[in-house]
Amino acid sequence: MKRLIWFSSVAVLLILIIVVIGLNPKSSSTSAKGEFPYDKLPVLGSKDAKVKIVEFGDYQCPACKEFTEQVKPQLKKDYIDKGLVSFYFMNFSFIGAGKNPDESNLAALAAQAVYHQSNDAFWTYYDALYREQGAENSGRITPAYLVDLAKRENLQIDYTKLQQDIEKQTYQNEVDEHNAKTDELGLKYSPTVYINDTQYSGDYKDYSSLKQAVDKALAGE
Repeated sequence: MKRLIWFSSVAVLLILIIVVIGLNPKSSSTSAKGEFPYDKLPVLGSKDAKVKIVEFGDYQCPACKEFTEQVKPQLKKDYIDKGLVSFYFMNFSFIGAGKNPDESNLAALAAQAVYHQSNDAFWTYYDALYREQGAENSGRITPAYLVDLAKRENLQIDYTKLQQDIEKQTYQNEVDEHNAKTDELGLKYSPTVYINDTQYSGDYKDYSSLKQAVDKALAGE
């Protein structure tokens, strides 16, 4: 009888272990994790920096404009310029989805085209796209406007090639891959920021909170 009770207890324990494992799959602990093709993305700062930050953004997004103009400069001053952090960008071009033309997609195509000519020119163009941001889906973002913006910023690139790349949608596959990544990660809003492959869950406008997260990553926490 004692042996039967012992076997029954072991069986119950095994069942409980199986249930717990089933309720807590390994993926749950890494649900906020992401793996990014850093070598294929625009980068600001040293590629060898200990901490890598990825921003997902839409060039028509007012919150992204705010992040770019108010938060990124502080990151650049405190970390990027010191070689501690590298900053990357991926497209989350959803605001123009379903519109004709899709202005978010057009802007993303232009930015990717600039990036493939010059990484440095990309960041000047990135800043300009946000600085000159107008009303969403207003019809102002066209291939002609995007090329003219590059000229006004005096980007050291081939403007004819830029126009052709926009019109031929040369880098549509890359924009699509970026957007597919947002679906894979289940992103719901922009900007979304990742620090060393882990999603930052704080307020994008709260620099002190973001700074604390970066400092923890630098400390290896």
